[in-house]
Amino acid sequence: VVETLFMLLTEQGLLHVTAKMLQHLDNVIDIMICSSVVSSLSFLCTIAADRYITIFYALRYHSIMTTQRAVAIIAVVWITSITSSSLFIVYHTDNAVIACLVTFFGVTLVFTAVLYLHMFILAHVHSRRIMALHKSRRQTTSMKGAITLTILLGVFIICWGPFFLHLILILICPTNPYCKCYFSHFNLFLILIICNS
Repeated sequence: VVETLFMLLTEQGLLHVTAKMLQHLDNVIDIMICSSVVSSLSFLCTIAADRYITIFYALRYHSIMTTQRAVAIIAVVWITSITSSSLFIVYHTDNAVIACLVTFFGVTLVFTAVLYLHMFILAHVHSRRIMALHKSRRQTTSMKGAITLTILLGVFIICWGPFFLHLILILICPTNPYCKCYFSHFNLFLILIICNS
């Protein structure tokens, strides 16, 4: 929104900015976008961990996840996201930065998938025990759990995957015409990330 507003004001001649100011503004907006991406991924992991604690440590949840710890986690995620994003933007031409982002996405995906799969397995085991006790044939709980897990991970991969494939292709084939064709859809990838929210 900020970037679009500045572009509109500049195009209409209502705001006059020098090339140096425009570069600084572009860097600030890029840091904001990158911070948003990194913090979104971090918060998806945090939510998965919170759900995991809720299920596996239900009786101790309120002593484990206090308000102070929640605030501290939120602050750490934002500070880390802003700091790392600033470094990413400053060194954006270095392939190591892109490799770090891709690795971060991979770790986030694996961490989230492992936690949700473990929760699903627990739910499935409980469902089987309940069925054995009540001699019921209903497996709707397990099926709902499988559908929920598929939706959570599927939407995550669909929304975040194209962006990180874009980053991988920058590392592998930056000059290939097929890769350049894929690069032209960058704005669509950002829209998909926003849709994940």
